Amino acid sequence: MRKIIAGINMTLDGFCDHTAIIPDEELHQHYADLLSNAGTILYGRITYQLMEYWPSVVKNPTGNKAMDEFAVIMDSIPKVVFSRTLNNVEWESATVAKRNLKEEVLSLRQQQGRDILVGSRSLIIALMKLGLVDEFQLCVHPVIAGNGLPLFENIHDRVMLKLLKTKTFGSGAVTLYYEPANKK
Repeated sequence: MRKIIAGINMTLDGFCDHTAIIPDEELHQHYADLLSNAGTILYGRITYQLMEYWPSVVKNPTGNKAMDEFAVIMDSIPKVVFSRTLNNVEWESATVAKRNLKEEVLSLRQQQGRDILVGSRSLIIALMKLGLVDEFQLCVHPVIAGNGLPLFENIHDRVMLKLLKTKTFGSGAVTLYYEPANKK
């Protein structure tokens, strides 16, 4: 069975805001490595539309090796987009989910292949509530945003996590790897 991994960048005060962090070469390489070991990535509409930037980097490389490699991997990995407003997508490696989140994820999980990444805050919250997240990879950046979208918004039940490991970056960002404490 494929594992569901929730991976996201966040500020020290718990907000998910890609504009508040500064992704450097080391961080791009980290995420390129993560994506190269995944079989599918799940996005909500907003994050998906943010990620539509990467095909332009594939067509016109930046010259930054890590960023350009990330773009190529991001472009090629299959993406499933959950949206109430999009009926189709133009990115060749993306499709719009035809079923609800739970049905789609349970179906994907049963298929052969590599792990499934979840890269959208809203999907992480929804999958947490369904008890479907197997691992969290939270990259906490040394930035206090002061406001924004909190990652764990509207989580009303206590969730205990077990720290698996950490990874520290030169920028001071730290990725915390957790699994739900009740997972066997």
